[in-house]
Amino acid sequence: MTSPITTEKQGDILVITSNNPPVNALGAAVRQGLDAAIKELNSDDSLKAAVIRCDGRTFFAGADITEFGKPMQEPGLPTVVDTIEASEKPVVAAVHGTALGGGCEVALACHYRIAVPSAKFGLPEVKLGILPGAGGTQRLPRVAGVEFALELAAKGDPVPAKVAQAAGLVDRMAGEDSLTADAIAYAKEVADTRPLPRASEKPVSVEAGVFDAFRKTNAKRFRGFDAPEEIIKVIEETVDKPYAEGVQRERNGFMKLIMGTQSAAMRHIFFAERKAAKIDDVPEDTQLRPIKKVGVIGAGTMGGGISMNFLSAGIPVTIVEMQQEALDRGTGVMRKNYEGSAAKGRIKPEQVEQAMGLLTPTLSLDDLADCDLVIEAVYESMDVKKDIFGKLSTICKPGAILASNTSYLNIDEIAASTSRPGDVVGMHFFSPANVMKLLEIVRGAKTDKDVLATVMDVAKKIKKVAVVAGVCHGFIGNRMLMPRQVEAMKLLMEGATPEQVDRVHVEFGMPMGPFQMSDLAGVDIGWHRDPTRIESIRDALAAEGRWGQKKQAGFYDYDDKRNPSPSPRVAEIIEDFRKKTGAVQHDVTAEEIIERTLYTMVNEGALILQEGMAQRASDIDVVWIYGYGWPVYRGGPMFWADTVGLKTIVAGLEKHGFEVAQLLKDKAEKGERFNG
Repeated sequence: MTSPITTEKQGDILVITSNNPPVNALGAAVRQGLDAAIKELNSDDSLKAAVIRCDGRTFFAGADITEFGKPMQEPGLPTVVDTIEASEKPVVAAVHGTALGGGCEVALACHYRIAVPSAKFGLPEVKLGILPGAGGTQRLPRVAGVEFALELAAKGDPVPAKVAQAAGLVDRMAGEDSLTADAIAYAKEVADTRPLPRASEKPVSVEAGVFDAFRKTNAKRFRGFDAPEEIIKVIEETVDKPYAEGVQRERNGFMKLIMGTQSAAMRHIFFAERKAAKIDDVPEDTQLRPIKKVGVIGAGTMGGGISMNFLSAGIPVTIVEMQQEALDRGTGVMRKNYEGSAAKGRIKPEQVEQAMGLLTPTLSLDDLADCDLVIEAVYESMDVKKDIFGKLSTICKPGAILASNTSYLNIDEIAASTSRPGDVVGMHFFSPANVMKLLEIVRGAKTDKDVLATVMDVAKKIKKVAVVAGVCHGFIGNRMLMPRQVEAMKLLMEGATPEQVDRVHVEFGMPMGPFQMSDLAGVDIGWHRDPTRIESIRDALAAEGRWGQKKQAGFYDYDDKRNPSPSPRVAEIIEDFRKKTGAVQHDVTAEEIIERTLYTMVNEGALILQEGMAQRASDIDVVWIYGYGWPVYRGGPMFWADTVGLKTIVAGLEKHGFEVAQLLKDKAEKGERFNG
């Protein structure tokens, strides 16, 4: 087998090139090749220096993920980077694309770093629940300062080359089209420099209070995660220690994290997201339908947000409304959202006009005749949707895909109102649709395979994580949400308070609890609108105009900044209902809240799998991570159930009298897991 690493002499400079598509991952063959190349450099008297560069679209973009969980083949990356740094002759890193994780650590081990302006540097290991394990926590503070190292390693977001240069991580900029030539010239320039600037030999300068200040600033972001705190501690505890002691502490921290549940959960989600893109019975080479123009029906919150995804991806959108006022209001909100992003520096001002320039607002469904994909995003009424799809059936050109953004309704029933059910599919976006990453693709009984393959491909283009669901009430996400909400309401009747139930969920790692979520979404959603008909606590709140945050009153009272506080009026309403229904009270514990609101979700997930409404347990986990804010460090509800133990889940459900899904029972009895 030929090595992905080749060497070529350019005069007295050795050019070491990696060609390991697609991202020059630092697999065993690459590591072995780099190790051999540095030995070649130092054993050949005709060579004065080396350049490490990569073919393809990027510098080394990190570890080889296929090696995760397997015994590491020698030499390991820590050995390779030490070999590079110990070279008696200068080594220059020539960086384009991204130098991420191990790639950044390779660059740090080189004596000099040159990069093109479009390059990015980062240490994203924290996003897999681990820390940089090849000297990154030790060399980076020495090269670019402690504050920069904390930002890069504990947050995991990459930075542009210009930012890296300002911090000292990049020594020189190259031309976008002349990186190799510029790097060779740089290597010649520094060929005789001695002593060589070795990162591990530099002292660390640190200001007092920098670690506590960093913790405080990022407390909300890091809440619940083990890896960021471990990274901070590793740097904090080794700033005044020799490099050799520092890397030993780094190694100990790395081993502690990689053996932990959080890293296992985060790596599970990393692979689960990739698995979700595959549909078992749809061949990968399925011919896709061309999607050059998209139609969206409805310019409300959802329709506007959905449209923005396509406009931002450079795909023209025709948006339809019933009345001019609603159309103007909807397109106005879209413009405002884009302008808000430009004001925050997320997009350039000219991108606002580019996006809005691709939008065609109209009051006529007939203007959708030339669209390749039409997404209906109107009121959740089966009659309204059937009427629209009946019309689209005749208006839209042959081969156009007809999609509904419904969050609950039956896609097969909607498809039956058309003469082309094979073209119909569900595309359930999550609110706000221009921000949330999840897209549930609902496969109808008659949905054509090329339709499925096309919408999965479209999801990638608009930067969504797509998961295929079958046709059932609420699909995957909302179906599992229902038992949680039902049990949360029952717990109120039995003695719990909204804040107690919510607190347990927030401490678990959710962004908010069931009642905070109700207030955010609107307590009036799904309300029958009859103030005299009060059959539940929710009815009573809605009848009094306590519709949630938008009215500054829901399950909580809200101040002008939407900060919640417990509501005496809600406590009275709950007490009234307890008396009316004769509900038996007891002391509700945190354990009971978890068992009744989260174990029931796992049970519903098992039913979804049993019925074939989701392809795999990991797909359910992806839905809950990206659509509902389930804490990624718990790996999604089904992975979490595996970590708790399925026997424990079954026992908890039976204790409270729930009927346990057969699949869950069977797996528990056999000692199996949902995920592998």
